[in-house]
Amino acid sequence: MSDLLFATNNIHKLREIQEILGNNFKILSLKDVNLDVEIPETQETIEGNAAQKARFIRETTGMNCFADDTGLEINALDGRPGVYSARYAGEGCSFDDNIDKILMELSGIENRKACFRCSICLIMDGSEYLFEGRVDGIITKERQGSDGFGYDPVFLPDGYRQTFAEMPAYLKNGISHRGKAVLKMVRFLKKQ
Repeated sequence: MSDLLFATNNIHKLREIQEILGNNFKILSLKDVNLDVEIPETQETIEGNAAQKARFIRETTGMNCFADDTGLEINALDGRPGVYSARYAGEGCSFDDNIDKILMELSGIENRKACFRCSICLIMDGSEYLFEGRVDGIITKERQGSDGFGYDPVFLPDGYRQTFAEMPAYLKNGISHRGKAVLKMVRFLKKQ
């Protein structure tokens, strides 16, 4: 089993990625390496944010690491919230605040198509690698389900009758944007 440092303070992402990786790799959190820092996230794209976070942690720790960034892109909102998905309702907002804001903005709108995109930047031995995943779906008109986190209660992936928040973890992780990006990274790591 190999250890990988995940450049995040988000315990939900940490748990989800460990579930996807299974026993192939042990994910180390920033807490595991006694690092308590605010990771910069100032880029205009999710790819840029993933790279910025990974570079910051690599420079701070000297360890091989990876970071991800995820965005929900809604067609009727011109791709918003996108790179601002985590703080769409403002600094210090909750997941519920973000959901309330998009549901209000989509009120009365029939086109509810959306996608989740995830970019993972892996830095190993000084080289950077980018892995991406995407899942298409729609935004429901109300919350459904209580599992998952973020926008999961209102995201219904194409071809399914359950939102991400209603799905068992193994199903969500098998079809999600993050799951697809992580599996690409795992395939790459197994070849190393």
